[in-house]
Amino acid sequence: MHPDFDLPAVAKITGRKSTITGMFFAALTPVFEPTDAEVREALGVLGMTEGAVVCAYCGGKKSEWDHFRPITVDRKPTGFVTEIANLVPSCGKCNQSKGNKHWLEWIRGKAKHSPTTRGISDIDARVEHLSAYERWRKPIQVDYAALLGAADWDKHLRHLDEILAYMAAAEEHAAKCRQVISASLASKR
Repeated sequence: MHPDFDLPAVAKITGRKSTITGMFFAALTPVFEPTDAEVREALGVLGMTEGAVVCAYCGGKKSEWDHFRPITVDRKPTGFVTEIANLVPSCGKCNQSKGNKHWLEWIRGKAKHSPTTRGISDIDARVEHLSAYERWRKPIQVDYAALLGAADWDKHLRHLDEILAYMAAAEEHAAKCRQVISASLASKR
């Protein structure tokens, strides 16, 4: 293969298992809109002011608000919800790179696109603000199984397992189909 050419990987249906799992729990996660006062207070703790909101992790242009504490870890819900005590302004690059990792481990780590890996110069100041934010207000945390009851919780988990099983079956079928198509086209190259 030519050194300047990277062939894209074969798409995998099961490559989205973690996304589907995350969405199954995010779909249950309550969303609480903050008041203007809560937003101003949160920005103040993060060392920002209205109209000058940047990514709390790297200082780049804010494009979204990230779940500071992840909604899922290891394919299980953490119980944290979408509310001001669990959201910080973020750029897409940081949000995607952080994923469901603990913010401090990630910001100081070597993950692709982490602030440390990108050489962001003021990480210590950002860690200080984010540590203050972590202490600022106790976030809401839900025990879904206890609130829903065993029957509804188990049903939700069964639905997830069924979808993941269908994805695996679809992946297997797609691989067989791809072999047939490739074999058919190989003679035409």
